[in-house]
Amino acid sequence: MIPKTIPSPVRKQKAPAPHTPVPHAPAPAASPGNPLLRLLLLFVLTVGMTTALQAQTLENIEQRVTEFTLENGLHVIVIQRDVAPVASFVTHVNVGSVNEQIGQTGLTHVFEHMAFKGSTTIGTTNWEEEKKVIAQMDDAYRTWLLESRKAEPDQDKLDRLWTEFQALQEDAGQYVVNNEFSQIVELEGAVGLNAFVSADETAFFYSLPQHKAELWFALEADRFINPVMREFYVEKDVIMEERRDRIDNSPFGRLIEEFVSTAFSAFPYKHLPIGWPSDIEAVTIEDALAFYERHYVPSNMTISIAGDVDPEEMRRLAVKYFGPMSAGAPPPKVLTIEPEQRGERRFVIEEDSQPILMIGYHSVDLNHPDAVVLDILSGVLFQGRTSRLYRRLVTEEQKALQVAGFNGFPGDRYPGLFLIYAIPNQGVDLADIEEVIYEELDRIREGDIEESELQRVRTNARASVIRGLASNQGMALNFAQAHGKRGDWRAIFTDLDDMDKITADDLQRVVETYFIKQHRTVGAIRTRDESTASN
Repeated sequence: MIPKTIPSPVRKQKAPAPHTPVPHAPAPAASPGNPLLRLLLLFVLTVGMTTALQAQTLENIEQRVTEFTLENGLHVIVIQRDVAPVASFVTHVNVGSVNEQIGQTGLTHVFEHMAFKGSTTIGTTNWEEEKKVIAQMDDAYRTWLLESRKAEPDQDKLDRLWTEFQALQEDAGQYVVNNEFSQIVELEGAVGLNAFVSADETAFFYSLPQHKAELWFALEADRFINPVMREFYVEKDVIMEERRDRIDNSPFGRLIEEFVSTAFSAFPYKHLPIGWPSDIEAVTIEDALAFYERHYVPSNMTISIAGDVDPEEMRRLAVKYFGPMSAGAPPPKVLTIEPEQRGERRFVIEEDSQPILMIGYHSVDLNHPDAVVLDILSGVLFQGRTSRLYRRLVTEEQKALQVAGFNGFPGDRYPGLFLIYAIPNQGVDLADIEEVIYEELDRIREGDIEESELQRVRTNARASVIRGLASNQGMALNFAQAHGKRGDWRAIFTDLDDMDKITADDLQRVVETYFIKQHRTVGAIRTRDESTASN
């Protein structure tokens, strides 16, 4: 399947100061590193890539992969790559903002921050005393919160409760060893210590010298078997600041948030992973621990290891360190089904900002047979400078600075949206760009598709898979994600085979099926002028 990288989570620079998986402002049109949309700007295959593809066939890779599942349900994938004496380790969890309950949006992100705070043995000088103060602090905060949400709160009582809470928070801080987890692994040669949260998933990863594999198992099992809510309320303040930076103070962030909450009526994709401010404020340590117990169970987790390692040794270490992890109950399933949209939805935000257009059509999840067809369609429309909409809007008619699109927004584990996004050139009305987009969709609806367009997308998709599997980290993360979300890492390769079977008739069919006005949401930012500002 064509890789999708946005709005994928923003990678963290360092674990102690995690970032949120919220879109940033739009990047320039030709930037292949744009973290805002799943831009499909792929390079043309070279002779070297052709050779690499031969080495990356499913049959060749299967010979280097060992898989096993522990008795508690934890699945482990080991990929042998002896190119260097290092290994990359990934812990993937099938939990994202889609799994959050009403009133607890942003909780996935909050817990992800907590995973870098250590455990009952790491990050503390005295856990027995620290946990007593943490419990008292959480009780004090909950009492303050309940009073603050009353219709007529007692201000004197609020002030007294807040003072009590702050004193307990300061008391808890005396036991904290700041950043001890990250310092331990970095002193042992770790690189790329990182994590992300999205609508569908959470992942933690870094690389170590091969002979440090047991250290990874020991530390990783410890932080997920013995989680702590250390500096919980300090991190909530950090998350609130991230939200202000990436949503409240960002025109593009505000557009994204308004867009998903408009496009979805019932399904939890309507909430971004960053969460709503009142929910972030309200969540407590008790809530976070309950969330952990529901979702961080072995059967909901995948470990993937790629590098110069011995599979049997990895099996032994997995049993030793993760075997004691309680199996727990299966995590609750998302049972909500988005009702059929009754008509087109539109909204306009007037901002002191450049105009932006977003169009979304309700589509399918990544395991639906049409998902690959929609990926091919996105490649035909948006992939590279020769794609239909880029060529027409950016190159030929010069109406847009940028145009992009992909299927699976804001997530793809469940039916999401086929998203189209454009930034107009100065003086170009958004309606002009919208009209061109619909014209190109109608051309495909009428059967105007060349086989050469499909082949270009297939070729670029294969090139992208090669790039994604070129490093230990890329291979470990891709395999973990494919198993976690698809049930089998082989889907990385079988999707490419499925692409070869897609015809022009298939593209014509999906446009006819999914790209209808009734199922469309259109959102826009228009630049505020003096006449509108005064009304």
